[in-house]
Amino acid sequence: MNIWVNEQIDPSGLIYACIACCDESQAQDCHQSFENNLTKTQKAEGWIANLRIVKSWDDVPVNALKLN
Repeated sequence: MNIWVNEQIDPSGLIYACIACCDESQAQDCHQSFENNLTKTQKAEGWIANLRIVKSWDDVPVNALKLN
C-alpha cells in the first residue's frame, strides 16, 4: 500500500501543513493546491511543497490530516 504524504515546509524545515492519503489522484490534487498556495515571496524565502510516498501510517508525521 502506498500512502501519499503532502507537506508544506517552511525555510527552517518545519512542516507547516501536512495531508496524507491513499489515493494518488487526490494526493496530486492536494500537492498542486499546496504548490499554488505558496506565494512568490514564500518560494523565494525557501518554502516548499513536498510530495512523498511512504508504506506505513507509522511513517506519516503525527500532525498530518489523514484522509482514507
